[in-house]
Amino acid sequence: MPASPPEVARPARLGWILALLALGQAVFALDLNIVFVALPEIGSDLGFPGQTQQLVVSAYVVFAGGFLLLGGRACDLLGRRRVFVGALVLYALSSLAGGLARSPEVIVGARIVQGVGGALLLPSILSLVNTLFEEGPRRNRALAVWGGAGASGLTLGALLGGVLTESFGWPAVFYVNVPLAGAIAVAALLVIPRDPARAVRRRFDLPGALTVTVGATLLVFALVEGPERGWADPWILGALAVSVLLLAAFALVETRSADPLMPFRLFRNRNLGGAAAITFLYMATFGVLPYFLTVLLQSVHGYSALQTGLAFLVPSLAIAAGTQLGERLTTRTGLRPTLLGGFAVGAVGTAALAVGFDADAGYPALLPGLVVSGVGQGVVWTAMWIAAATGTAAHEQGIASGAASTTMNLGNAIGLALFTAVADPTGDGVSGEQLARATADGGFLVVLLTAAGMLLGLPLALALRRGSAVTAAPADPVEAPAPAGR
Repeated sequence: MPASPPEVARPARLGWILALLALGQAVFALDLNIVFVALPEIGSDLGFPGQTQQLVVSAYVVFAGGFLLLGGRACDLLGRRRVFVGALVLYALSSLAGGLARSPEVIVGARIVQGVGGALLLPSILSLVNTLFEEGPRRNRALAVWGGAGASGLTLGALLGGVLTESFGWPAVFYVNVPLAGAIAVAALLVIPRDPARAVRRRFDLPGALTVTVGATLLVFALVEGPERGWADPWILGALAVSVLLLAAFALVETRSADPLMPFRLFRNRNLGGAAAITFLYMATFGVLPYFLTVLLQSVHGYSALQTGLAFLVPSLAIAAGTQLGERLTTRTGLRPTLLGGFAVGAVGTAALAVGFDADAGYPALLPGLVVSGVGQGVVWTAMWIAAATGTAAHEQGIASGAASTTMNLGNAIGLALFTAVADPTGDGVSGEQLARATADGGFLVVLLTAAGMLLGLPLALALRRGSAVTAAPADPVEAPAPAGR
C-alpha cells in the first residue's frame, strides 16, 4: 500500500520549529570557537604540555568529520527528530563531562563524544529543514535563517569564550552547553512533529558504516595532525595508508550493497554533486580565513582573547547579511548566478583583505576586505546548501546532507594543512619582531592564494543545473505520517 503524504506543519508552528533548528545550529557553531580561547587555562590547570593542547580542538574536529556520513544516514533510518534530540543530549552530557574533567584524558574523551554529537547534529538539522520546508522560496528562506544563526554562533563562541574564561574559568565554556542543548532537546520533543512511520523496512549497511567511518576518521586525523607531527611521522603515514584502503573498500562495498549507506546514484543529481564540490572548496578557502586572521590579531598585533572576539563582530555581521542576500538572490535569479556572484565578490574582498596582513597595518586596514569577503561568503554559504538539497527525495535528505557536510569538513582539514605549511615562518629561524613580520607575510600569501582558489568556484557553479531552486522535490515513497506531539 503506498504511503500517505507526510504531515505538513502549520505556518505558525514552522516558525517555532525553525527557531529551534536555528538555535541548534548556533550551539553547533558556538562549540567550534568557544574552546580556543580557553586552551591556555586548560593546559595550565590539567597539566597539558603546550604542544598537546591542540588535542582538545583536534579530537572534536577528527570525530565530527569522520562520523558525518554515518550521522546523515542515521537521520534517514532512525528518524530526523530522534537523531536531533539524541545529538543534543549527547552534547549536553559530554559538555558536563568536559567541565568536570580533572585530567587530559577525560577532557579529550569528552571532546571526542562532542565530535560524534556534532556529526549527528549537523545533518539532522539540515535534513529537518529540507523536509519540513518545501523546496523553493520557503526552504531557501529557512536555510538563510539557519545560516545566519550559524554565523551568529561563531561570533558568540569567540566572545563568550573570552568572557566566560576570564570571569568563571575554563570549565564554564563547557557548562554553557548543558542548559542550552538540554532546553532545545526538550522543546524539540514538544514542537517538532514525530518521525513518520516507515512503510518499508530498511537495512543498516554495517560494512559500509564501519569502513567509511573509520577511513574518514583516520583521513581527517592525518590531515589535522600532519602539520603538527610532520608528514613523515609513522602515525600520519599509517593513518593515510589505512584510510585509503578503507575508503576503497567502502566504495566496493557500496556498489554491491542492496541498501547502501551512501547510494552513489544520488550524485546523478548535478546539484548535489556540484554542491559537494563547492562545500569542499568553500571550506578550503573561506573556511581557513578565521584561523589566519586569529593568528594575525593575537600573534602579530597582541590582541587578547576578548579583543579578538570583538574583532570578529564585523565579519560575522557581514556573513550574516550575506546569508540573507543569498536567499533572495537564489529565489529571484537561480543558483548559478547567485553562486557566481558570491564567489566573485568573495574573491575580490579576500584579495582586498591581504592589505591588512602587514605587521605595521592596524585593524582598520582589514575592515573593507572583511566586509566584502564576508558578504560573498554568506551568499555562497546559503546558496550551496540550497543546491545540496535541491532535487533529492525527502527520505534521502539525511545522507545528502551528510555527504555535503563530509566534503565540507575535508575541505577545511585539507585547506588548513596546505595553507599552514605555506605560511609557517618557523623554518626561517626567526624570532621576536622578525617572527611577527614573517607571520604576517605568510598570512598575506595565504589570503591571496585563497582568493585565487575562490575563482575555482565559478566553473563549479556553471556545472549546476540551470534554473532557480523552485521545483518540488521528489515524493518520499517510504514514509507514512505519524501524529505530532511527544
